[in-house]
Amino acid sequence: MGQVKAVNVEISVVLGRSTLPMQQLLRMGRGAVIPLDAGVNDEVWILANNHPVARGEIQINDDRISIAVTRAADVYDFMAGGQ
Repeated sequence: MGQVKAVNVEISVVLGRSTLPMQQLLRMGRGAVIPLDAGVNDEVWILANNHPVARGEIQINDDRISIAVTRAADVYDFMAGGQ
């Protein structure tokens, strides 16, 4: 069990996706807003080492933001850009 605890896992949360022309991306500066394909109440993707492992919802308590896991991820939905 000690070896398992020593393994580092990078956890990422994907809020949404966007497709932009490179020219528009290069013109963006500080404070630029990138529209995403997700709505306010949509689930987020939780990735472990860039591999989808779960879906979750954003929770805000005071000044802390957290993610509550709601269900297992469907890898095929993630690859297809599904919600």
